[in-house]
Amino acid sequence: MTYTRLTGLKGLTAATCVAAFAFTAPAAAHDGIDHSAPSEIRADGHAPISVMGDHMHKEGEIMFSYRYKRMDMSDVRDGTDDLSNAEVLATPNRFFGMPGQPPRLRIIPTEMVMDMHMLGAMYAPNDVVTLMVMGMYMKKEMDHITFNPAGTTQIGGFTTVAEGFGDTRVSALVRLHDENNTKVHLNIGVSLPTGSIKEEDQILTPMGMVQTVRLPYPMQLGSGTVDVIPGITYTDRSGDISWGGQVLATLRSGRNNEEYQLGNVGEFTTWGAYQFAPWISTSLRLKAETIGKVSGQDARIMGPVQTADPSNHGGRFLEAGIGVNLVGQEGIIRGHRLAIEASMPVVQDLNGPQMKRDWTLTAGWQYAF
Repeated sequence: MTYTRLTGLKGLTAATCVAAFAFTAPAAAHDGIDHSAPSEIRADGHAPISVMGDHMHKEGEIMFSYRYKRMDMSDVRDGTDDLSNAEVLATPNRFFGMPGQPPRLRIIPTEMVMDMHMLGAMYAPNDVVTLMVMGMYMKKEMDHITFNPAGTTQIGGFTTVAEGFGDTRVSALVRLHDENNTKVHLNIGVSLPTGSIKEEDQILTPMGMVQTVRLPYPMQLGSGTVDVIPGITYTDRSGDISWGGQVLATLRSGRNNEEYQLGNVGEFTTWGAYQFAPWISTSLRLKAETIGKVSGQDARIMGPVQTADPSNHGGRFLEAGIGVNLVGQEGIIRGHRLAIEASMPVVQDLNGPQMKRDWTLTAGWQYAF
């Protein structure tokens, strides 16, 4: 097979594992500190690294963070059934009847890799509210194979690439309850459309031609809309065991400038952690997620490929993850955290033909002062 390089989560709860390594400087009085032993910073004071907005801070405290996330997807599934190439090629093309569009799909995505770099900052103007902002830079790559118009012969392959800034999240965490070790807060956020929805790259058509096209919805870098992100987070602990849960939604505000709207998202995450020593803990997490289909359509996104059909997006997912946390206790590494979490899908029920999720890796650093 010849490849041509061309420019370019209704379910319930959770198992994961966050890994935080340790570094630190001046001690900070935030939710990660055991107040019964003020000199001790708990490794499980934060949720797994993939959970955002999990903890609050004390008045005047600032925290910076960096996260790296990689998601890998491959093969094709419809609902809960895996599809062969022949089954994909027998799927009707939504755009048949338009110039150059065959009656059935002729381009098959084989793998997608998404790398995300997330920079975050948190600031507590008082003990009741913590403000948070997170920006993102991402790169998406998707490999494809192309078949001839009859669907009998594979004529080649290509890779599309989209890279740039994604959407930016701005949130407020509002404390509802803080007694002993039990904490509850509201998550009130918005996602601002700083990510591009006009990414283009070259493809290999069934006729053997190279064309520059607008990339399908999964390859775009943002939603194109201001999205509201409400939620609630609960954490608790007893001795060396801690646990928590978070419910979040992403609600689209309407169609974007290209006349489509990504599906709403609902997710529930729950985790548990065990602290072996103040500087190290491990965690398990489960995440249930539902993602709606794309509504509307970008008139410039079309082609004999599943990703161009707005109906072939979203589904229901249950993922499990595991990780380890480390946090520095003394000297220049005091308060610095490093974390890592690996997760895999347990269930994925997809809305139409889509690539399956294979695994996700999240690693990060956090430091509050």
